[in-house]
Amino acid sequence: MSEDKKKASSKAKTAEEKKKEEVLENIMEELEEEAKEKETAQTPDTQEEKDDAEKEATVEKEKNKKEKKNPLQEKIDELNDKVLRQMAEFENFRKRTDKEKSQQFELGQGNVLEKLLPVVDNFERGLAAVPEAEKDGAFADGMNKIYKQLIKQLEDLGVTPIEAVGKEFDPNLHNAVMQVESQEYESGIVAQELQKGYMFHDTVLRHSMVAVAQ
Repeated sequence: MSEDKKKASSKAKTAEEKKKEEVLENIMEELEEEAKEKETAQTPDTQEEKDDAEKEATVEKEKNKKEKKNPLQEKIDELNDKVLRQMAEFENFRKRTDKEKSQQFELGQGNVLEKLLPVVDNFERGLAAVPEAEKDGAFADGMNKIYKQLIKQLEDLGVTPIEAVGKEFDPNLHNAVMQVESQEYESGIVAQELQKGYMFHDTVLRHSMVAVAQ
């Protein structure tokens, strides 16, 4: 083979090899780009999967802790809960009992005080019947002092008279036994008090006996 033919053959081979190398380089670049795209696309899912896995692991640990709770501590907590419940029930019972005792005491006290009211009525009638000339006498003065002392004791116990004359008739406080004509008061207003009524704290001890204007 001549020298020129050898050179031509060598150049042809070199060109072909370069072409192959370029093709391989292009293929390699395409494969690298494809690999990068896949990695980018899979990264968020992979991170999310990691987060989910960590959450599941945390939940599992908490579950295991609850399942492995000390039986002795569970018993202590149960007994402590029972003690607290018993204490609350006892406190409610004590308050209810104290309230009932107070109500019963006030009821008994009210019954006694109600029985004293006729004595007060008799004192008032007796003082009203004393002649004008004898009102400054020793007897009338003594009765008046005893009456005032009795009224003071009743007030200290929570007994107060009910206002009646000039007030609008109230069936919760007044007991109307008659109607009268009155030029001084309008219809429905208490014109006369026939018997004084009394309150014991917030409870009516005795209704006022009244006459109401027509």
